[in-house]
This record gives sequence, C-alpha cells and structure tokens, in this order.
Amino acid sequence: MSFSYADVRAAVPTISRHLPPTPMWSYPVLNAAVGATVHVKHENAQPVGAFKARGALNLLASTPGRGAVTYSTGNHAQSMAWASHLFDTPCTVVMPEGANPAKVAAVQAWGATVILTGATLADAEAHAVDLADRTGHRLVSPGDTPELLAGVGTLYQEILTARPGLDAIVVPVGSGTGAAAAAVVAEAVAPRCEVIAVQSSASPAAHDSWRSGALCTRPNKTRVEGLATGRGYDLPQQIMRKHLADFVLVSDDSIAEAQRLLAAAAHTLAEGAGAAALAALLAFPDRFAGREVAVICSGGNASPTELATLSPDAQVADHVAKDRGPAEGGQQVA
Repeated sequence: MSFSYADVRAAVPTISRHLPPTPMWSYPVLNAAVGATVHVKHENAQPVGAFKARGALNLLASTPGRGAVTYSTGNHAQSMAWASHLFDTPCTVVMPEGANPAKVAAVQAWGATVILTGATLADAEAHAVDLADRTGHRLVSPGDTPELLAGVGTLYQEILTARPGLDAIVVPVGSGTGAAAAAVVAEAVAPRCEVIAVQSSASPAAHDSWRSGALCTRPNKTRVEGLATGRGYDLPQQIMRKHLADFVLVSDDSIAEAQRLLAAAAHTLAEGAGAAALAALLAFPDRFAGREVAVICSGGNASPTELATLSPDAQVADHVAKDRGPAEGGQQVA
C-alpha cells in the first residue's frame, strides 16, 4: 500500500463532480471562548453527514460495478452505502449488533445490505473478511485503503487553498485516515501548518500506536461512536509517524462539552467525533492561544442519546459569556 499527495490531486476531479466544497466558517463567539481564531470545516454538511463520503466516492468511482464488503460502526458504513448507490454497485456492510439503529437504517436506506453480528467492531471485521473471501467481493478496510485516504485528502486541499496561512489543523481520529491525509496535504502545500490528531482517551489505540511506533490494540470503551476503534491501522500509522506534528488525547466528557459549545456558539450540531477537534483546543488552551486553527467537524450524525445531553450547562455558558464578540453570525471562508 502506498499513498501520496499526487493521489489526492488525482481525486479532486472525481470529488468535485459530485460534491461541492463544504463551508468553513469562523464564529466570533467561539473564537472568544477558545482564545484563538477558529475555522470550523463543516463536513457535517455532506450528503451522509460525515467526511467519509469523500473517500467512499473516490473508491467506488475507480471500481464501479464490483461488489464491496466492509465493516463499520456508522459513518464509513453510510458513506459506502451512499457511494455504492451512486454507482449502482452491490455493497454489504457488517456492523456490530449494538450499532446505532439510526445509522443502520441510513445504510439500508441507501440500498446496502446490512449484517449485524458480534459485540465489537473486531467481530464485524472478522465476519466481513470471511464474507469477502466467500463471495469474491472487494474487502474494503476503513483504514488501510489508499483510495479512501485520497478522497478524504480533498477536504484538506479545500482548507489550505482557502487558508494557506493556517498555524494548525486539528483532526479527530478513529482509524486515522483523516489525520494521515491532512498531514500529507499540509506537507505538500503548507509545510508550516501543524497537523495535530486527537482521539478519545477511552479508546486510545491509534494514539498509542503512533506513540509507540508499532500497531497496538487497546480497550475500546469510548461512547463516541466515530472514535470507537480498538486497533491501529497500518497505512495511516505509517503516514502519521512521518508527517504528524502531534497526537493528543481528550476525555469523552471534554468532547461532550465541545459538542455543547459548538451548538451554543457556532450553531452547529456535531456528533462526538465532530467535536473532538474543538475539545483538543479547550483541553490545551496555551498551545493554541492567539493562533489561527482549523478544526474538522467530521460529522453531524449525533445519536438520540447524544442529543439528549446537549442542553447548555453552566460550563458552556461561562465559555460563551466570556466575550460575545462583535457579531453573532459566522464568516464563511471556504
């Protein structure tokens, strides 16, 4: 497996034929709360509510008609189902038995076959491997598939075309495709821009793999579905080890706080993974103070349980009340 900036450039025409650039807004109230100039890249505006649509689109465009088998807890599943529908390609998605019912329904609505099996994503992966072997359909790893990274990379091409002077981009990590793609694009077009990855401390497999230099498995206990990964993936890890500036951990409670702040200060409904980048800014304020930073709102597919916890609490009110800024609205920059 290999991946380079040339792969991202090659994916741009495919993505642009089907998906317009997503907006990137800066919100004065959010900036005041964080103490930095924050640009929120709204991948929650994608047709499936998540950035992974880009990768699935690029993959299925290169192999239309060939059946695909994959495994996922949600957003990768929806993206594969959507792209398969677009290219009239058979798709089977294996999900754990406890998968979010709303995400299962969304996958089925796009016409994909859903198989619910096992208690964990690892169980689902094992079933998918066996199914692909028996059917001859392509097994699509959520992390170790170069076409997915190339499609995802177009997101960072959009960001750095609009804001080439950024100091940092903060990227949530499950499998690591987003952070790996971001690091490659930044090195090519904006080498002074740091790419910083963030993961839940309750599921630190990617973080620990990056820190140790070897693929790790770890307990997968996060309640944040988009970050619920129990092992490191080889291709993203290879890239992140070479190009990533840093990798940090935040708690699930910090992510929930960031979700509430996005709702209150940036008019944005984010799922937990979509708020993880902002959680890193809140957790490490001195690192980002006064800097110009992009955060990836990677998805907006919040579960009913998440939605029930989004009412503002005193801590979020304190953040917002620090300085309401000169305007309530956002400023679009891409």
